[in-house]
Amino acid sequence: MRSLLHFIHTYHFIILFILIEFLSIALVIQYNDYQRAAFLNSSNRLAGGVYKKFSTVNNYLSLKEKNQELLNALAVSKNHSFNAFKQNAIGVADVMDSVYVQQYQFIPANIINNSVQKQNNYLTLNIGKKQGVDKGMAVVAPNGVVGVVKDVSANFASVISLLNQNLRISAMLKESGYFGSINWDGTNYRYITFSDLPNHITIHRGDTVITSGYSAMFPKGELVGVVDTVDQSQGGEFIQVRVKLAVDFKKVKNVMVVKNLFQSEQLMLEESVHD
Repeated sequence: MRSLLHFIHTYHFIILFILIEFLSIALVIQYNDYQRAAFLNSSNRLAGGVYKKFSTVNNYLSLKEKNQELLNALAVSKNHSFNAFKQNAIGVADVMDSVYVQQYQFIPANIINNSVQKQNNYLTLNIGKKQGVDKGMAVVAPNGVVGVVKDVSANFASVISLLNQNLRISAMLKESGYFGSINWDGTNYRYITFSDLPNHITIHRGDTVITSGYSAMFPKGELVGVVDTVDQSQGGEFIQVRVKLAVDFKKVKNVMVVKNLFQSEQLMLEESVHD
């Protein structure tokens, strides 16, 4: 209390000046229509600006939440889609006696780190072993292929991006069924090379390229992109196709990790055949 009284006594002229200034401004605003209107207009502008900023932030958070809800709903939808199931024959005498069992599960995730400017690019996801993610699992966005899980910790996963020269994925032309492999040449992040296609087939600009399903990672039918140009200048038995990727890697934020429930069994069998 003594300190407060000392402060008031020391600065009483300044405090009195400030009080008189506020009183003068209040009297001017109260008894002059123009100044009152100007003051209210400025106050409204200031308040409006604050509310606008708050609304922008609120809308952003709301949109982010809605996007996550849509991603979760899409994952649930894909978990029940036809491509997530395989036909499982259970009859011996009657081969028509069969049921469909789920082969793939889709786990929603968010990208928290990403690169596109390197020769070999990677992504980081905000989910890991605790959410059921493991090495070798495919990663897809709502609109196409993204990459393959490389390493996993308890709560995070690193992904080999499709924009990585060390990644090669089996793909096929949706219309004709001819298959080959896709691999990035390290130049333009919007395009990838589709190779090992026989030179006698007809390919048109705009043809759809999808995953072939000839691996233990990707289900058949995940979108890769569309044919941009066809290169037949090299000769030989095969041609190369330039494909425009469905996924824009500078914009992608939400993905799904694809868990093949029969992956271990399939890989074990394939390894025994190669041995």
